Amino acid sequence: MEKMTNKELMALREQHVPRGPFNVTPIFVKRAKGAIIEDVEGKEYIDFAGGIAVENIGHCAEHVVSAIKEQAEQFIHMCFHVVMYEPYVELARKLNEITPGDFPKKTFFVNSGAEAVENGVKIARYVTKRPAVIAFQNAFHGRTYMAMTLTSQIKPYKWGFGPFCPEVYRMPYAYCYRCPFGLEFPSCQIYCADYLEDFFINTVAADAVAALIAEPIQGEGGFVAPPQGYFKKVKSICEKYGILFIMDEIQTGMGRTGKLFACEHFDVIPDVILTGKSIAGGLPLAGITGKAEIMDMPHVGGLGGTFGGNPIACRAGLAVLDLLNEEMLEKATQLGEKVRARFLDLQEEHEIIGDVRGLGPMIGIELVRDRGSKEPAADETKELVKRCYENGLVILSCGVYHNVIRILMPLVITDDQLERGLSIVEENLKRVS
Repeated sequence: MEKMTNKELMALREQHVPRGPFNVTPIFVKRAKGAIIEDVEGKEYIDFAGGIAVENIGHCAEHVVSAIKEQAEQFIHMCFHVVMYEPYVELARKLNEITPGDFPKKTFFVNSGAEAVENGVKIARYVTKRPAVIAFQNAFHGRTYMAMTLTSQIKPYKWGFGPFCPEVYRMPYAYCYRCPFGLEFPSCQIYCADYLEDFFINTVAADAVAALIAEPIQGEGGFVAPPQGYFKKVKSICEKYGILFIMDEIQTGMGRTGKLFACEHFDVIPDVILTGKSIAGGLPLAGITGKAEIMDMPHVGGLGGTFGGNPIACRAGLAVLDLLNEEMLEKATQLGEKVRARFLDLQEEHEIIGDVRGLGPMIGIELVRDRGSKEPAADETKELVKRCYENGLVILSCGVYHNVIRILMPLVITDDQLERGLSIVEENLKRVS
C-alpha cells in the first residue's frame, strides 16, 4: 500500500468503516515501541492511553514479540476443543497461582473482556440456580448484550440498542466525590456498602441473586476508587446470602495499579476474577478464573468458543507474566506516586481540577467548572484531550459526565517521556481553565 497521510486515510476510514466506532484522535499509527507512538507522517506521540490499558508492559516488548513469532511458526490456530495445546494449560496454571486466594482454582480463556463478563454471569447462574445479577452505577463491563446491560452509562454505550437482558439490578457505588447518599467519608461509616442489605428489601431479594459484579476501580465510569473497607463489607454480605462475588479486573489487572490485581489493595478475595486487556500484550485474550469447585460445575461443552485461548495469544500471555515481576510492579508504584504528586500540585493551581483519585499509576483527574457545585467540565475535558494530541500526547477521557482525564501510560515509560507528557497536560490545562 502506498504511503498515505492521516487525512487521506481518514477519508478512506469514513468511506469504508461505519461511524459507530469512535476515534479519540485523527491519526493513524505506523509503529509503536515502549511508550512512544509514531504516526504515518512520522510524528511521534507520548502514549498516556496504552491502547485503553492494554499495553501495560509497553508496545512491542521484545520478549512478547519473540514469543508471538515462535508460536506463529509452529501453529496459529487449532481450537482448544479439537486438539489441545500446552500454552493454554500453562497460562491457566500460572493465573491460578497468581490470582488472590489460597484455594484451588481453575481458568478458561475467551477473546475479550466482554466475553469474560458474559461467561462469569453464565457460571454464577448455573452454580447458584438463581437469575439475578447486581451491578453498579457508573460501571462498564463491555458491549455485548449482557455486558452492555451490566454497563451503566446510557450514551454512547446503550442508547438505542434496547431491550436489554432481564434480571440485572443496579445499586449506587462508592463514588465519594459525588456521594449518591449525600454523605462524607469516613463519618459515613461506608453506608453505601451497608445499603446492599436495604437493596435486598426494596429492589431484589437476596435469594434470587446469583452474583454481584464490580470493578475494583471503575474504568470508563470515571476512575472511581472506593474507600478501604468497602469491598470487605460488600463481600461479607454476599457470603451471608450465598451470592458469588465477581471482580472485573479487565482494566485494573496486570499491574495497572502497582499490584498484579487491584483487589489486592482492598484485601478482598473474589469468588471469580475476570482478566483481559493487558494480559496478552495487545493480542485478544481474556480469562475467567475462579474457585475450582465453582468452575467445574458447568457441564462439559457448556463453556468455550472457537478462538478462545488462541495459542499465539496464550504464548504472549506467558511472556507478559514473565515481565510483570516485582521490579516492574515496584516501578509501577513509583510511577503512580510521581503522577499523583504532580496532579495534586496542579490541583492547588487550577480550580478546574475537582478531584484526583486512583491507585498506583491508574490515576484520574475530574474536571469541574465550579468546585462548590461540582458542575462537570465536559467541554473543557474534550478540549484538553484535543490540545494534548495536537502537542504530541495521546490521552483519554472517561466518566459518566465525560469530565475525567485518565492516565494509562505503559509502565515502561521513561522519566523523560513521563515529564514531557505531564508538562503537556499542565500547559494545556492552563489554556482550558
